[in-house]
This record gives sequence, C-alpha cells and structure tokens, in this order.
Amino acid sequence: MKILQLCNKPPFPSYDGGSIAMGNITAGLVSKGIETKVLTVSTDKHPFLISKFPKEIRKQTNPESVYIDVRLNIVDAFSCLVTRDSYNVSRFFSPDFEKKLIAILDSEDFDIIHLESLFMTPYLGTIKRHSKAKTVLRSHNLEYIIWERLSNTEGKKLKKLYLKHLAKNLKAYELDVINKVNAIASISSKDTQRFKEHECHVPIKSIPFGINLKDIPFEKAKKASKTVSFFHIGSMDWSPNQEAILWLIDKVVKKMDKDFKIHLAGRNMPDWLYREESKKIKIHGEVESAYDFMNTYDVMLVPLLSASGIRVKIIEGMALGKTIISTSIGAEGIDYKDGENILIADTPKQFREKIKFVSENPEEVLRIGQNARKLVESTFDNDKIVDELIQFYEEII
Repeated sequence: MKILQLCNKPPFPSYDGGSIAMGNITAGLVSKGIETKVLTVSTDKHPFLISKFPKEIRKQTNPESVYIDVRLNIVDAFSCLVTRDSYNVSRFFSPDFEKKLIAILDSEDFDIIHLESLFMTPYLGTIKRHSKAKTVLRSHNLEYIIWERLSNTEGKKLKKLYLKHLAKNLKAYELDVINKVNAIASISSKDTQRFKEHECHVPIKSIPFGINLKDIPFEKAKKASKTVSFFHIGSMDWSPNQEAILWLIDKVVKKMDKDFKIHLAGRNMPDWLYREESKKIKIHGEVESAYDFMNTYDVMLVPLLSASGIRVKIIEGMALGKTIISTSIGAEGIDYKDGENILIADTPKQFREKIKFVSENPEEVLRIGQNARKLVESTFDNDKIVDELIQFYEEII
C-alpha cells in the first residue's frame, strides 16, 4: 500500500493540535511499514522546516512543501461576500501547489490520497484527473460548526453578520464536498453522526486522534498536592481559544477569591492578553516544552465555546494524568464520564464551583487524573488507531 498525505500545514514540528494529529498519523504509518509520501502547505504562521521532521520520518516520506500566503486578504474576503465561495477554504488553493501535486501524481502511483482536513479538498478535481487513487478525507472537525458557534457568541453586530456569512458559505461547501471523496475518517463519533445527518453517502468511520503514549512523560502521582494549581495551554492565534480565554478571565477568574491563580501558555499571545496579567493571571507565552509546562501544574481549564472534533490538548492533559475542567463543547468527541475522568462546566458559575471543588478536595484531583489516564490508554493509543486507519484504507481499496 502506498499513501500520499496532503497536509494544510507541516505535521512537524508539533506546535498545535492539528499538526500533532497529522504528525502522529505520519509517524504511525511509517512505523507500520506503509510507504508514505508527505506534501504539505507552508505558510507564514506554519513554515516548512525540514530539519524539524524526525530523521527516520524525513528519510521515509521525502516531505515536500509549497508556500501559500493564507493571510487575510481584504479584497478576496470582500469578493467572497458577494459570491458563494468559501473564503476559509479558497485561501488554500494555489496554482503552485497544484503544479507540485500534479508532478508527484504523474510520477508515482498511490493507493490512497489522504487529505488532512477540509482545506485540502480544493485539489480533489486535480487528483481525479491525474490519479486512480482513492481519496480519504481526514476530518478533524466540521469547520462550519466552529464558525457558526463563533457567530452566535460574537457581540459586535457587523462582525457577527460577517461570521454568519462565512459559516453559511463554509457549510454549503462542506456538505457538498463530503460526497465527492471516496471515504471519510472522522476524528469523533459526534462528527460522524453529524455527517450522516447531512446525507453523507460515502463510507465513513470514526477514527479518533491518536497519541504516542511512550512519548508522554507520565509519572503516576502517589499522593495529592497540598495546594491545587491551574493552567491553560493552547495556540492563541486560533479564534476559539481567544474567545474562550477572554470569557474565562472576565466571567470566572476576576470573580474568584484573591488567592486563585491561573498560568496561561501558548504560541502567539495577543497584546491584549499580556495586559490582563495580574496577581491572578500569569502569562508564560510560548513555552519550550508543553509537557513540562503541563506537568508543573495540576488542573487544566478548557473553557471552549466554539469548537468541533476532538481537542488534542485535552487528550494530552489526560495522558499526563491531569484533571480537566472543560465545557461540554471542549470535551466533544471524548467518551468521558463527568466526575469520573473529567469535570464538565458550561457556565461561569459552574466553572467557579468546579474550581472551588478541586481546590478543597485535592484527593479528587488525583483520582480524576488517574482515571483520565486510563481512558486515554484504552481509547487513544496511536498504535491501535493507525491499525484501524490502515484497515479502513484496505476496505476502501
């Protein structure tokens, strides 16, 4: 079997949830002896750095990239206001990328073209003209749902209208394209159900995000911390994360007792967030090791209001044995049990109550964190998940 993996950003280095999810697929396929080729988009936000690919993966996949300027273009964005084009997706189409893709397809035969996210689907026509390979969409989430949720929580009228327009066009595109691929590997059962409700007729299977447990620096805690500490980590150039942290600060943190403190880390912290630093809020910015940062504290807060799919950082936190307090939207796609392996809070009051609960019951932090680790071991082991993906490929072929 031979696979061409098309990525909307480099799978390495693993800066955020998307790149981690893609990189784990790449590494898993290589470890199983599957011949794999990587072609990725390179952007200003996510540049292609060949030296950041693990040596063996670099050798086995011969990764190549094409730069695409996906930054906001006012003229293009405005033109999409008066057309049915999805600006979110159209930014990822490039004649240069298409030219490179054609060169690869004309020189090599593949069994499967693995499309990482909706943003690689503009090349479906090109693939069909130059290859007999089956196309599999690796759906990280339903993109239009994220933008619908963002528009629902946006307070500024003009921005709200624009977000609704983006969501409408994106939904039309997304629901049209799902039956143009040969199959869909959905990252969560919740999204699989949504696809089916939207009359998806191609084979679809729920194959969750996988994590390489051997790479997780997990040490089973023997006793609970005397003082419970709190943190959040995530890329802060992603709109749902900015929305979530602003909500958390205004609705939760500022109303907590004076002794409460949260540690915030992530790439591309906006200036407004640094201005929020106080005795209750410590801004760490981008950290050298996400795992080291997470292992320094006890409880992860995930106040997402606008998301879809599975949040990779929650799975990583669970793998480290951390207790997670999350909204039900943030925890979508995870087969959790509230109070057993995670704590769910959907309102500011519930968040404050759950924070107070774990602060007063550190032994619960230990118990819930250990249960979270067990959930990851049974459900998100990358070795097992890649086996499922390969079996799905074989069924499609």
